[in-house]
Amino acid sequence: MSGQPATRRTVLKGAALAGTAGLGVAACSTESKLGHARTPTPTAPVDLGAADEVPVGGARLYREQRLLVHRPAQGEYRAFSAQCTHAGCVLDKIEEQEGNCPCHGSRFDVTTGKALKGPATVPLPEVPVTVRNGKLIAGPQ
Repeated sequence: MSGQPATRRTVLKGAALAGTAGLGVAACSTESKLGHARTPTPTAPVDLGAADEVPVGGARLYREQRLLVHRPAQGEYRAFSAQCTHAGCVLDKIEEQEGNCPCHGSRFDVTTGKALKGPATVPLPEVPVTVRNGKLIAGPQ
């Protein structure tokens, strides 16, 4: 085959394979410590540390655990997945009671998980959270 010009079909097949290979790399790279996880909520209990680290009336982002916790009042906590429902990126910060997705700019209400700005339209999944011995424990009990 050497010396013969490439046919249109050969070129297209090569482009398709290169594109598929690139997708495989991208999919693998999203399993990084803070990237997309197959399961956006914990499958086992997760110790988040001292419960009083979440301010009353505020929220705290736990990026490595892919969680955010809101504390509406003394002794009350609500937790949500911190993995964006659009493309799976982990939220990077909380500003004015809104969680920010750094990948495409989606914003979420940290008090309800509701998507406020797209491209995400689905709310963040709620995660059970309890306080045990002064520590926040998120996920299934």
